[in-house]
Amino acid sequence: MRLLLLILALALPMSSFAQSSTVVIVVRHAEKATDDPRDPSLSDAGQARAQALAKALEHAGLDAAYSTQYRRTRLTAEPAAKAAGLEVQVRPIDGGNAATYAADLARDLRALPAGSTALVVGHSNTVPDLVQAISGQAAAPMPETEFDRYTVITLDADGQARVSTSRY
Repeated sequence: MRLLLLILALALPMSSFAQSSTVVIVVRHAEKATDDPRDPSLSDAGQARAQALAKALEHAGLDAAYSTQYRRTRLTAEPAAKAAGLEVQVRPIDGGNAATYAADLARDLRALPAGSTALVVGHSNTVPDLVQAISGQAAAPMPETEFDRYTVITLDADGQARVSTSRY
């Protein structure tokens, strides 16, 4: 947790110094419960992780929070969004848009006003594609058992991206 705070403290102020930068924080949803095989909520550990994420981002100045339509992604994003006075913007993913989902979201994130900070919550099979689509840099595959990786992407006005990946 301290490492997350340190990296965010180093990465996020870059947007305040360079008002033209946009910061995107990409995470996988927290640990899921076993209450529904198709659309589970968060387990107790997942709820604690979502609260820890909100605490880590409380001074990040979030301007937007995005998730898929699934409960586990929405419930991961909601504490941080609520603390920032935001509603989670649901970006549904399905068979019809799966091939373009990451590119479409990346385009919209790049169109945010200069100086914006956004949280994006995805899935183990979408986070690497999202990071690559947003930053232009390859991201390591994410195993189904990994819940603690986060990636901070700083997008400069000239299109250049700085990427920092760590764990919390």
